[in-house]
Amino acid sequence: MTKSEAHTDMSASENIDRLIASLADWRGKTLADIRKAILAADNEIVEEWKWMGSPVWSRHGNIVVGNAHKDKVKLTFAHGASLPDPEKLFNNGFGGKVWRAIDVFEGDKVNARALTTLVRAAIEYNQLKLKKKAAAKKKAPLKKAAGATGAKAKTAKQRSG
Repeated sequence: MTKSEAHTDMSASENIDRLIASLADWRGKTLADIRKAILAADNEIVEEWKWMGSPVWSRHGNIVVGNAHKDKVKLTFAHGASLPDPEKLFNNGFGGKVWRAIDVFEGDKVNARALTTLVRAAIEYNQLKLKKKAAAKKKAPLKKAAGATGAKAKTAKQRSG
């Protein structure tokens, strides 16, 4: 299935189903197994169809993007550099400061348990990021009225009195 063949009136899950079905070789089965492991991590994970044809799994922000390439299935974790990877699943993207990827080639066996654990860590990271953002908003100082600065700013009462 080409990116342009995805139907906009289909749900993201239906588009992902269709993508997997269109991959008649090892990549379809691999992507289906990966999808199952990702969804097993949390029942509130949302499947999305973004960037003109990429399956994306999210919860409180993007978790992972999955793409089938000619010779591999690639999983790109949005904040992979910040995630623990004790099973050493990440095998690409080490040069960047944010994302990490898992490239799965024909014949590779995906460690579903470790992948599910990694997805849970990504969800936890997204939740902590949201909490920090909310806390920062609460601590943000109130903005002063336009033109009012420092000690020179006077209230209407001070000016009239």
